[in-house]
Amino acid sequence: MTSVQGGCACGDVRFALKARPIIVHACHCSDCQRLTGSAFVINAWIEKAQVDLLSGVPASFKFTDKGRNNRVHFCRQCGTYIWTEYMPGFWFVRVGALDDSETFAPDMHIFARSKQSWLALSGDVPVFEAYYDRKLVWPPESLARFAAVTAD
Repeated sequence: MTSVQGGCACGDVRFALKARPIIVHACHCSDCQRLTGSAFVINAWIEKAQVDLLSGVPASFKFTDKGRNNRVHFCRQCGTYIWTEYMPGFWFVRVGALDDSETFAPDMHIFARSKQSWLALSGDVPVFEAYYDRKLVWPPESLARFAAVTAD
């Protein structure tokens, strides 16, 4: 794969993905709705080692309520959300921050139980009411990449 680049709205933060994402989620949880100010977010789950920060230094915000330990990273200048760290070793890159936001389509919809009622999910993309068992859903290559980082 050739490098896929992206960045924030003002251009201060630029990054490059050196590999395809492990998996791509369209997440409909209420946190993602609040953080994006939209109905859902599309996240490309990828190893931190597969992302090069080309310019800028993102700021971050850490969720500490409800037992979460999530850190959201965004441009200090324009506030564009770049990625979230939900677990060590991985970024959940906002597909909308890519130069071509159509580069990666979602592999699945998650947390559909909290999706907007007016949004109809149809087609060949699997829909999960909450999360799912990745060992039953992910392709073997994705599971291997995940295990290489987590020793899972």
